[in-house]
Amino acid sequence: MNKKLSNLFKGDKVIWMVFFFLCIISIVEVFSASSELTYKGGNYLTPIIKHMALIVVGFGLMVVTLNINCKYFKLLTPIMLLFAGILLLLVLGLGQSTNGASRWIPIMGVQFQPSEMAKGALVLMTAQILSAMQTDKGADRKAMRYIIQMALPFLVLIGLENLSTAALLAAVIFFMMIIGRVPGKQIGKLVLTVVLLIVMVVTAVMAIGEDTEKEGQPQNLTEQTLANGQTVSTENSKGHKGVLHRLDTWKSRIDKFLNSKEVPPEKVDLDKGAQEAHAKIAIATSNIVGRGPGNSVQRDFLAQAFSDFIYAIIIEETGIEGAFVVAMLYIILLFRTGRIANRCENNYPAFLAMGLALLLVVQALFNMCVAVGLVPVTGQPLPLISKGGTSTIVNCVYIGIILSVSRTAKKVKDDTTNKRTVATATA
Repeated sequence: MNKKLSNLFKGDKVIWMVFFFLCIISIVEVFSASSELTYKGGNYLTPIIKHMALIVVGFGLMVVTLNINCKYFKLLTPIMLLFAGILLLLVLGLGQSTNGASRWIPIMGVQFQPSEMAKGALVLMTAQILSAMQTDKGADRKAMRYIIQMALPFLVLIGLENLSTAALLAAVIFFMMIIGRVPGKQIGKLVLTVVLLIVMVVTAVMAIGEDTEKEGQPQNLTEQTLANGQTVSTENSKGHKGVLHRLDTWKSRIDKFLNSKEVPPEKVDLDKGAQEAHAKIAIATSNIVGRGPGNSVQRDFLAQAFSDFIYAIIIEETGIEGAFVVAMLYIILLFRTGRIANRCENNYPAFLAMGLALLLVVQALFNMCVAVGLVPVTGQPLPLISKGGTSTIVNCVYIGIILSVSRTAKKVKDDTTNKRTVATATA
């Protein structure tokens, strides 16, 4: 029995423990935070059953992935890049809109988010280029150019509907280039270019975008005749149409963040900026120790309590201690992956494992900063905890790849140690 379990749970045991703790927290908190979904569906068990089913599917794919030798992931890179590119183009025209953004595409009745595949594909591509172009003095100077040329089209396609995901992915690729020993001068020039680009984008957003949520925004009314002959006035959809419609959302979020100021409790308007307001209330009413699992009050008012703002619900229910434990799990994941990468004799698995760990941890950092009000709302779920579809399964696969690398790295280290022992004994 122990041997069978050992064969199933291959790879680094600490990574396994982090994964299981995150899954347990996910099941408890998603069940608690899904009150809105249970009210709409009329069944309080349906949302958590679906979520648990996705975790089980993700777990199965993770076990399959960790048994794949790391060298075979190189073969998947061009295939994933091709499919991700095609799906990102399709989602612009055929994507289903949620919260004002077209990010999902229906495939055989399943909502699929192409950006999730694109994130993994770009990490695979970056790891492959950096490993192939390593020299004694670091990465070849051409490595950065190749990475940018390959990544830029995908980042643009993702950014049109999901700027926060594009920014997150760009940050991960940047960190991978630092780990991959890209020359410092090139890194400096890239930082300067990105800063200038951000300034230009923000300027364009503030100049072209329309803050449709701003107080005092004029309303455009049109008359509509109903079937019974009654005439009513309806409000037109304000703001830009087509690709430019996301500029309005970005400007609204920037205005909210920049114009945020201390407001007396009696003057707070919960109809404007409801998500941020209720997230702050959830954190403030935790009373340090929390209300206890399942006792959240703000879950009934937060529109994305089970996804984007689940960290606020975790703080409300478990207090500062729970918030610290969740943050520490991601930190342990990153540092443990760093130790695994340090054991790798080849560059590719080391870069790949670190890239995927950074992808998960940076996204978690984004989500937690949004929940506590340190950055504007981004719409990023908390990896392996938030309720999700594609993201839950894909994140499990990422953990499977890290475990695959840890399994191979450990074996290489053991083999090397055995060879040295035999050589010493022979001598």
